[in-house]
Amino acid sequence: MERCVSTELDKVLGKSFDVLDKGFIRVIDYMGDDSSVVQAARVSYGKGTKKMLEDRALIRYLMRNRHTTPFEMCEIKFHVKLPIFIARQWMRHRTGSFNEYSARYSILDSDMYTPEDSVPCLQSSHNKQGRDITDTSTLGVQMKDSAKENSERAYKLYEELLEKGVAREIARIVLPLNCYTQFYWKVNLNNLMHFIKLRIDKHAQYEIRQYAERLHHILQIWVPTSFEAFNDYLLNGVYLSEKVMVILKRKINGEDLKYEDSGLSKQEWSTIESLFIRAE
Repeated sequence: MERCVSTELDKVLGKSFDVLDKGFIRVIDYMGDDSSVVQAARVSYGKGTKKMLEDRALIRYLMRNRHTTPFEMCEIKFHVKLPIFIARQWMRHRTGSFNEYSARYSILDSDMYTPEDSVPCLQSSHNKQGRDITDTSTLGVQMKDSAKENSERAYKLYEELLEKGVAREIARIVLPLNCYTQFYWKVNLNNLMHFIKLRIDKHAQYEIRQYAERLHHILQIWVPTSFEAFNDYLLNGVYLSEKVMVILKRKINGEDLKYEDSGLSKQEWSTIESLFIRAE
């Protein structure tokens, strides 16, 4: 049996997809494509499935009904360069394999992430772990200048400690969280889609969203049919509880229900409202 090949993904193997000021994502290797998902599903469902469903319809069926195992038959390996504080968020996703550049054995370069003036930096007034849009360019400039000055000072100290013979593993402690690190990340298609869904969300931190957007683009190149189904059912779809479904049916039937009478949380009620806004 011949190895499945993604002609379009082969064209970008090793190419850098730039992220932030000095970061990147590169595709190093992969295994499988859309046809691998279909092949795995047909082993499960039996030979007759091929006669009943075309490839695209089968992939959409799998995605719609959350049959995730066939998507786990595809894997991809990335080389990622990113700020340390984003790497730590990334590694909370324990469904992939990581191998990170070691600052114990090697000397880190001087690349540090510096936000652009336009990047939001004000603490959100309603979200303890988020931020709002910067209301003045002055604050953005101050943030950028301060981060750059601190980064240069910290790296100079790092170099001085190394020159004095301080061990690499201890000299690195003076470096700030905006210092760039690198790792290889191997992940299957199902977990990659889960990562993208969580980290491309508007509530995710701005910086990691930039990486998720590049991954989303790479996903489209690699598995276009799975990408389409992912967008329709997981990324842009919504989960509805039984209570929400009951209220939704009553509203569709013409009942003038208010939030106070629904028995739903504010978040659940806002989900219903958003569905009616989409329908208009």
